[in-house]
Amino acid sequence: MQAKERIEKTIIPLTEWYEQNKKPLPWRMEKSPYRVWISEIMLQQTRTSAVIPYFLRFIERYPTVFDLAEAPDDELMKLWEGLGYYSRARNLKKCARVLVEEYDGIFPEDKKTLMSLPGIGPYTAGAIASIAYGKPTPAIDGNVLRVMMRLLASDEDIADEKTKRALDELLSSIYPEGTLSSAYTEAIMELGENVCIPNGEPRCNLCPLAHLCRAHEGHIETFFPQKSPKKPRRIEPRTLLIFTYGDTFYIRKRAPKGLLASLYEFVGLDGHLTEEQVHDYLREQAIFCYDITRLDDGKHIFTHIEWWMQGYLIRLVSPLSEGQITEHALIPATIIDMREKYSIPTAFKMFLRQLERI
Repeated sequence: MQAKERIEKTIIPLTEWYEQNKKPLPWRMEKSPYRVWISEIMLQQTRTSAVIPYFLRFIERYPTVFDLAEAPDDELMKLWEGLGYYSRARNLKKCARVLVEEYDGIFPEDKKTLMSLPGIGPYTAGAIASIAYGKPTPAIDGNVLRVMMRLLASDEDIADEKTKRALDELLSSIYPEGTLSSAYTEAIMELGENVCIPNGEPRCNLCPLAHLCRAHEGHIETFFPQKSPKKPRRIEPRTLLIFTYGDTFYIRKRAPKGLLASLYEFVGLDGHLTEEQVHDYLREQAIFCYDITRLDDGKHIFTHIEWWMQGYLIRLVSPLSEGQITEHALIPATIIDMREKYSIPTAFKMFLRQLERI
């Protein structure tokens, strides 16, 4: 059986299985392009169960693309806090503005035009086109790649863009239209997340495609998919200086571009500083303190780097004046402010929890 024929034979059994087994997720209740878009952006790099409360809060606050286009930046970042990859949230607003200004708030239906919008790549464009509009357009993510590579017993490297393009062409040649397109797109995702799982043995006894799966036929399911190893992450040592006076702490807003852009953090310095080096830094900045306490270390993993952080709580003799540490533009904030007003990235949350216990 050729690959095209094998994949085409999955459409009916997979969509029938999906109709009987699909989860009642909130974005499936109303398959508008806006809701599909928000959910798919949130679901990137994030578990479905974790996304649900974020999605519900987001839709309640910004029920339409017009509301999102006018969202205050700090409020949007705060609402996104905990989902990570904050550039996704910034691109949501950019995209919303383009949709409002150039498309009267209406999402384009074709994949190519959708991909011209900020933050919308091939996968998200395919998901919107097929799920919301019923277009015969695949949406290829990790789940789809895993299911298809096992189905075909293909040892092509899924980290290679050529593999994704080839699969996109193959799926496009057989993809259904209308409501069947929407169901098929979501069915492959559902199967990959809950049955043809990435870690551990796949649940082949529950799979509606077991009779078509070449990997299952050869009992070599876990051999697929093949993926070239990632480059090791770069380790960056960091030192956080957490200034406090009374119940006030000092934070700053990060640069508008780059890692964690426009979010709030404690003063951070490159490298691991000893307490003596911290004292030297304070003297250079003409900052006077009566106590320095070493906090528990923390580590945060990004896609390409790891921050290995140590922190010092610095109790000040007097409040910091505006511009005293000119390169940081510090903002006074209480614990409640940092919890409710300012978006503090997950990278610094373990230090914030320590402050709450002091």
